[in-house]
Amino acid sequence: MATTTSITTTYAGEKLRGYISTALLSANTIRNGGVSVHSNVKYKEVIKQMAVGSDLIKAGTCDFDPTSSVTLTERYLEPDEFQVNMELCKQDFRSDWEAISMGMSAWDNLPPDFESYLVARVISQVAEENERILWQGDSANSGEYDGFKKLLENDANLPAANEVTGTTIDATNVVAELGKIVDAAVSTNQAIIGKEDFAIYIPENVYRAYIRSLGGFAANGQGAAGFMDKGSNQTIAPVVFEGFRLFVANGLPSNVCIAARSSNLWFGTGLMSDQTSLKVKDMEDTDLSQNVRIAMRWTATVNYGIPEEIITYGIVNGVN
Repeated sequence: MATTTSITTTYAGEKLRGYISTALLSANTIRNGGVSVHSNVKYKEVIKQMAVGSDLIKAGTCDFDPTSSVTLTERYLEPDEFQVNMELCKQDFRSDWEAISMGMSAWDNLPPDFESYLVARVISQVAEENERILWQGDSANSGEYDGFKKLLENDANLPAANEVTGTTIDATNVVAELGKIVDAAVSTNQAIIGKEDFAIYIPENVYRAYIRSLGGFAANGQGAAGFMDKGSNQTIAPVVFEGFRLFVANGLPSNVCIAARSSNLWFGTGLMSDQTSLKVKDMEDTDLSQNVRIAMRWTATVNYGIPEEIITYGIVNGVN
């Protein structure tokens, strides 16, 4: 069955150049280094982890007396396979205002401007969906793998002390709520907050609330003109809170945050280029039809290394 094509248009003289469509989220987590990317994973990648016991140092003696312990564990990245398959009939475009660009022959092609736009649009939409799935995906849904949120909800090794109870965040409480995340990180694992790749991953609504709070229009002690007397025109890059980087992860659901090192958050795939490669095939020479097929195929999954080094906000773990 061909992909449904719905064309609603009015032709009145020369066509307007270009197309517009609904806006997409920026797929920024992978692009901006929010996770550690493990590529070239054909089937499964085993990542070994080593932990050294805390009783490493002891008072000096004349004898050799072994101290501490070394524990080796394994974590896995096993990407799932996904695809996009579309089939368009060229006949659907002959009554459209792009028809002239298809050529005069009955053996014609898709309108070239439309084809170029469709290719870019599909690739962008796949990236947006992967951004969302990476954080809140559920393998029970077709076309998704388990994202970080679901993995953390079902990980018995995530300490209960690492879970911060969430609430609806706005400009009046965002400073206090972000402070709870920092306090939890300090009290449970001070080592991680001193690492260069440590960040607090926040959704769009928390970012906007924080920027608004800096404008001085909330009960936060900034004064009427806000931070640096800029009022609501705050432009801060990078965005930090109490010295810690805030990473805006567009795929995170509202009021859900995660504090972790990017090296502890993993994205696994075969080839990164697969997620930006789309093939278009005119089926005319294959089966003499008027159909054009469009396909993408890629693999993807996420996991993390050490759950004890992750702080969650607004995520309820039911197994720990």
